[in-house]
Amino acid sequence: MSQKKAIGFGTAPVFFTAISTILGAILFLRFGYAVGTLGFAGVLLIVLIGHFVTIPTAFAISEIATNQRVEGGGEYFIISRSFGLNIGGTIGIALFISQAISVAFYVIAFTEAFEPVFNWFKNTYGFSLPRQVISLPAMSLLALLILKKGANMGVKALYIVVAILFLSIFLFFIGKTEYAETAAAGISNSPLRNMDSFFIVFAIVFPAFTGMTAGVGLSGDLKNPGRSIPIGTVAGTLTGLVIYIFIIFKLVNSASPEDLVGNQLVMGDIALWGWIFIPIGLAASTISSALGSVMVAPRTLQALGNDKTFPFQRFNRLMAKGKGDANEPFNASIITIVIAFIFVAAGDVNAVARIISMFFMLTYGSLCLISFLNHFGSSPSYRPIFRSHWVLSLIGFVFSIYLMFKMDSLYAIIAIVVMIILYIYISYYHSERQGLESIFRSALFQINRNLQVYLQKNQSIKKKTSWHPSAICVTEVNSDRDNAFKLLTWISHKYGFGTYIQYIQGYYSSTAHDQAKEALDLLIERAESRKSNVYVDTIVSPSYTSAIAQIIQLPGISGLDNNLALFEYDKKDPVNLEQIAENYPLVRSGNYDVCILGGSNRGVNFHEGIHIWVRRVDYENLNLMVILSYIILGHSDWKGGKIKIFNVRRPGQHDEATDHLLELVKTGRLPISLKNIEFIDIDESMNLKNLINEKSVKAGLTMIGFRSEQIKHKGEKLFEGYNEMGDILFVNAFRDKEID
Repeated sequence: MSQKKAIGFGTAPVFFTAISTILGAILFLRFGYAVGTLGFAGVLLIVLIGHFVTIPTAFAISEIATNQRVEGGGEYFIISRSFGLNIGGTIGIALFISQAISVAFYVIAFTEAFEPVFNWFKNTYGFSLPRQVISLPAMSLLALLILKKGANMGVKALYIVVAILFLSIFLFFIGKTEYAETAAAGISNSPLRNMDSFFIVFAIVFPAFTGMTAGVGLSGDLKNPGRSIPIGTVAGTLTGLVIYIFIIFKLVNSASPEDLVGNQLVMGDIALWGWIFIPIGLAASTISSALGSVMVAPRTLQALGNDKTFPFQRFNRLMAKGKGDANEPFNASIITIVIAFIFVAAGDVNAVARIISMFFMLTYGSLCLISFLNHFGSSPSYRPIFRSHWVLSLIGFVFSIYLMFKMDSLYAIIAIVVMIILYIYISYYHSERQGLESIFRSALFQINRNLQVYLQKNQSIKKKTSWHPSAICVTEVNSDRDNAFKLLTWISHKYGFGTYIQYIQGYYSSTAHDQAKEALDLLIERAESRKSNVYVDTIVSPSYTSAIAQIIQLPGISGLDNNLALFEYDKKDPVNLEQIAENYPLVRSGNYDVCILGGSNRGVNFHEGIHIWVRRVDYENLNLMVILSYIILGHSDWKGGKIKIFNVRRPGQHDEATDHLLELVKTGRLPISLKNIEFIDIDESMNLKNLINEKSVKAGLTMIGFRSEQIKHKGEKLFEGYNEMGDILFVNAFRDKEID
């Protein structure tokens, strides 16, 4: 049985589209000026620095293309499938506009090939013809070719113009001049000069190197993108690099710096039969570049329409609609041609061309960043046949951003601002789409893994005296209490870490697993709705005690061990208080600080701040209560709240806790004025709980220290008797904390 021949292009169109754009208008019109201004070494440096962007980008595209099938849209498809449709759409729209305006840029540059005709007309008739007498008919013929014949005929025409282009360059290389025979010719007599103008010249020349991705836009029309894109793109980039170096060498040896700067068609004076073939080569290079852009831009727009990027659904459908068996982007081509005609008619796209360069640089930087993140993320699904190196990708990304600002800081800022505004609008319109996809997730996994391993291995970090609370809390899955979650939210807002775990009583099974998953989804929703930094999870365990035994052995999310266990009970219905007291020794065996939160049903009076009660027996608890208070007050909920300390002491007795408190204030380690510290003398006839109820009834949060011996002898009764107050946090420090 005969098989139907696959529809699509091979590798050659990718290579020729790239090389014809690389060896374009800048080569013929501006390279002589660059060499004359900076000398051989200066322009060679420009070429090498420029390829610090283009080579990594070519390698990055090649790598990604061999890992996944690159469908229609080329660069846009790669970026949108890596960074998500919203970011991809943002860069894609900017990329399409840049490609469409590039068509006009190349058509206007095409008219420079007719400079002898314009000069003859002016000398003969005394006035200058506008460039539009050439550019508008040329644009019309180009539009007619694409709309009538499509990309297939465009590629055939591309072969012809590339042949002319290479012929003109060949004639340039074999050409001879009188200057080449003089002693002044040569690299040694072309020193490095005018380096204060280096980046000005760089900005003029750099667009010459940016054609290497032109062929990628044909991705949807290729038989085998995974083969054609790497070969065509890398071959085009490296071929362009080699030709540029030889052209610099030829220019230096063939013309004086004055001629190079003063004559934009100086290559015509050097080439064999250059008076005719260099203008023809310029025409071929510019029209081939325009042809490449007018084929690529509609395919980017068609891909944007397929992804419903624009806020107008009818427009999306029209742009996505193709024509014929090859799905030619006819409607998208019309939009591209209209944009190009507008700028061709205007006749001057210099300012716009500078922004175009910025958008291209952002695109190249994004492609290199994708490659770097894929390497760094080490996802098992990323298995490209062609492999670049992550260092090369990182260099490409860094140089893309750096060179943007070195070429033109103002236009770099304008380009970035435009992209940000565009992204905000697309994200608003497509709010249902996720922001970033798996590429960042894999990278974050690797960062987290490496940090966790580093922190575990680096024992000196654990031994440092600087202390951060890494709190872990366990509650029943059917509990409707919320006080502990709020407390963890305050602790983990800036300075600490919080882990909130709900336990499901029972033995692990598929049913229990599903129940735990449902409970976890609800917890995540709660954390997201409150913009909380608390890490949430669920656990299945036969009993509360076994759940605690499992949880206190869990590693901390900070990479260091958890160091504070938080329990919660309802003061009006303390059904679980007894089991909290019973499991206290188990938690302490893990060297944990222990906090037991007595929750109330009234709202938190943030304005009244936090009250700390200090007694003689609370010397080791004082610092922990103070540190926790400052961490909690760092949350925006507590804005304007203050810390007030009540120091309870026996009359006439030396009090170590009081001395320590005064020392902290005196040395400035405790930034509380004495007016916020109340010293209370209490004798045996006074009831401390009644005093606390009286003084702290309006407090947003009250902290009271306790000792292991107290909970051992009094059990749950230690925590009773505070029903009229708000939330109370009972604090027991495993060891004294330093306040620096």
